[in-house]
Amino acid sequence: MWASEHEFETRQYMVSSDFEFFHNKNETLLDVPYHNHDFYEIYLFLSGEVTYIIEGKSYQLRAGDIILINNKELHKPSIKLGIPYERIVIWVNPNFIKNLTILGENLSMCFESTSKNRYNLLRPNLEILSYIKEIVSRIEYVCSQLSYGSTILKNIYLTELIVYLNRAYLNTNIDDIKVDITYNHKINSIVRYINENLGGDLSLDMLSSKFYMSKYHLLREFTKYTGYTIHHFIQKKRLILAKSLLSESSQITEVCMQCGFSDYSNFLRSFKKEFGISPKKYSYGSSSTRL
Repeated sequence: MWASEHEFETRQYMVSSDFEFFHNKNETLLDVPYHNHDFYEIYLFLSGEVTYIIEGKSYQLRAGDIILINNKELHKPSIKLGIPYERIVIWVNPNFIKNLTILGENLSMCFESTSKNRYNLLRPNLEILSYIKEIVSRIEYVCSQLSYGSTILKNIYLTELIVYLNRAYLNTNIDDIKVDITYNHKINSIVRYINENLGGDLSLDMLSSKFYMSKYHLLREFTKYTGYTIHHFIQKKRLILAKSLLSESSQITEVCMQCGFSDYSNFLRSFKKEFGISPKKYSYGSSSTRL
């Protein structure tokens, strides 16, 4: 069914303005660190032994599972040797999906609702999964062509895929996937609280008191489940939010305050260290792209 394969790329940025398609198969061990990116990711798992970790939750994958990751979530796959690791990955520019919105249908729902419903895993029934695989095959085929109308067909097929992903999202039976999800309920609540309050007080003292955990236990368990110290996680999420706000033309001083940075010079240094560019230059580049 899958006609072609691509060499695995380590880059975590898009070179296309709409979407990119990858069909990867690896038989050697890959060590992929925690990361995030500015685009949405559709990940269709085909074979291997993989646990996908997203902000404190570990998903033990089965063939045919689909992982949806939005542009603010920190994640990584944990891959074991033995079975060839094969998957389809599609990167999609969020603005591309927003531009597809027709008659009030929110096609971004399946990506943006993952944090609200707390699960990134879709396990479609056989009928929907079969049709999703068929659409993906069409995308893969047309992506390899330079024929007349190929770009139009790619966009049509991707739109169809996103519609069916939203249907799968709405129809996924939580009881069918809970058995393959591992997480700590309290750490999960803390992660959710952090994501919803990035502009507020997220000190260790406050979190420890609010969630009735000793500081030592909180620090240990948070690192165990998320792969980050709590300070590093908060810093990363604040910077990711800052980058998103700057791309929407927000003022740098306002972004600094909105993202919980009490010290402006520290915000400037942290942003440049994280992204390799100053907030001013990033904001200018984003505004130029919008123009």
